[in-house]
Amino acid sequence: MVGHHLVADLYGIERGRLSDGGLLRECLSESARRAGLTPLGDPVVHVFDGGGLTAFVVLSESHRSVHTYPEMGFAALDVFSCGSADVQAALDVFCGAFGPGWRPTSILGRGGKL
Repeated sequence: MVGHHLVADLYGIERGRLSDGGLLRECLSESARRAGLTPLGDPVVHVFDGGGLTAFVVLSESHRSVHTYPEMGFAALDVFSCGSADVQAALDVFCGAFGPGWRPTSILGRGGKL
């Protein structure tokens, strides 16, 4: 297996948290740190006119990204890590910061033999 890919839909989040670029940067950095991963630069945040954000950090071992929809109280989280890094740690960081009411999650093994 090359790695694991976590995809989570986080619902019921307070609007202000979903519009806070600083909070997203902190979550991206902390989720990489907790998993012992290597950022290849600082997290990048793009702010859209409606208040939503797209944020990502590129890692030596892959990436972390999040897309927020404040008007829906929703964030889409995408975490891919090569090797044995703990993708669950990233989910824990974001859930701790956002406090979602509901968080359906899938974790896929990537690069395994068919």
